[in-house]
Amino acid sequence: MFKLDGFFTSGWDFDNSQQDLKNRYQMVNIGILLSGGGLIYGIIGNYIRDIPGFIPIEAALLCINFIMFFALRKYRHFFEFFATAMTVQYTFLFLYLIYTGEPNDLKHLWIFTYPVILLYFQKAIHAVYWLVFILLMIIAAPLQNFVEIKYSMYQVTYISFVLVIISIIIYFYQRKIDEARSIILEQQNMLRNFNLELEKQVKDKTTELVKLNESLELKVEQKVEELRKKDQILEAQSKQAVMGEMISMIAHQWRQPLSTITLQIANLQFKQLLVKERSCEEIDAALSNISDTIVYLSDTIDDFKTYFHPDKEMHDIEIHELLHRTLNFALSRVRDTKIKISINKNGDIHVKTYVNELIQVVLNILNNAIDAHNEKRCKEPMISLSVKVVEDSVFIYIEDNAGGIESENMPRLFEPYFSTKGKNGTGLGLYMSQMIIQKQFGGEIDVESSNGKSLFVIKIPKNIG
Repeated sequence: MFKLDGFFTSGWDFDNSQQDLKNRYQMVNIGILLSGGGLIYGIIGNYIRDIPGFIPIEAALLCINFIMFFALRKYRHFFEFFATAMTVQYTFLFLYLIYTGEPNDLKHLWIFTYPVILLYFQKAIHAVYWLVFILLMIIAAPLQNFVEIKYSMYQVTYISFVLVIISIIIYFYQRKIDEARSIILEQQNMLRNFNLELEKQVKDKTTELVKLNESLELKVEQKVEELRKKDQILEAQSKQAVMGEMISMIAHQWRQPLSTITLQIANLQFKQLLVKERSCEEIDAALSNISDTIVYLSDTIDDFKTYFHPDKEMHDIEIHELLHRTLNFALSRVRDTKIKISINKNGDIHVKTYVNELIQVVLNILNNAIDAHNEKRCKEPMISLSVKVVEDSVFIYIEDNAGGIESENMPRLFEPYFSTKGKNGTGLGLYMSQMIIQKQFGGEIDVESSNGKSLFVIKIPKNIG
């Protein structure tokens, strides 16, 4: 695409600090083109008027102009030489108009464009020399005897005076333009520096933010790792607490069966002392009772072994069967009390879940209810377990009438190490129960307390995975 600005600057590129040189390039190219146009016009005019004497000179000057026009585009370092050549050409052209022209032709008016030519063709100090030279040549015109001059001394003096005035006006006008350009360039540089500083600050802030994010990520990872270790410690402490309760339960669970076996054996021994002969039926009955009791003890061991087995596999189980298995662990604690524990069943509900973990959660809440009853000693103590299917979830309800939970304790029930049992509680049971339900089951535990009753609702998916 043709670019006018690039055409008049001879195709060279200039930065902001070379604006003056760019302007000079433009004026030199414009001067060459105008001069060439004038020379072509003169050649045509002289040919029509049949004045062939000037045609060779004008043709030679026209060739020189074209040579300079194309040379400017190839030899940038020759610019000052070409500018001086153009200045010489215009200087002698204007002097020629004064020395050979007549005042009535008004050709001398072209000389008033000379300050503009000097301003862009020459540097300021050189322009003064050229101006002084042409003024001297104009004033000397009426005084010399070589060429007949049609201008009087008054006329050349007047022309010189006007030329000086125009030169001064153009000089100061150009200075104002240069000052304005300098201010604009200064503002542009300030804006560019401001943008660079702003970019640097943004880059620095971005780097700081990246480092801060990396530091935060590292701190978050460290905190997560600390919390994970803390959860592991709490889980281990919870299991140890549960294991202690289980051992106590085993002792309670086995005390009565072992007493039964002891009584059966003692009865046989006593009868042996009183009666020398015993019937086979009597012996078989005693041995059968002892065998049933041993089987019961074996089943109890299997239940506890299964509970403590670190099995994270999911199993299909009927939820009420799971509740009965949980209840078997707690029976020894309520055998000598008036606490009635009931499991309300309206139908089979099969779930696919982590059996041992769910037993631990239900047992924790069940033991808390038993402890509350043992502490409060209320009339007709009751604990009720029931199950309800809600869409794709199973809700396990554990309700007791042990007096309810104090309102100020409700917000802290699931906090670690918070216990209402004093020295008798670890404060880990409900916390670990909530963690197990949330993290392993993706569910939650809700609690309500009113009218002397407490209701825990365990909400878990019907099928995990």
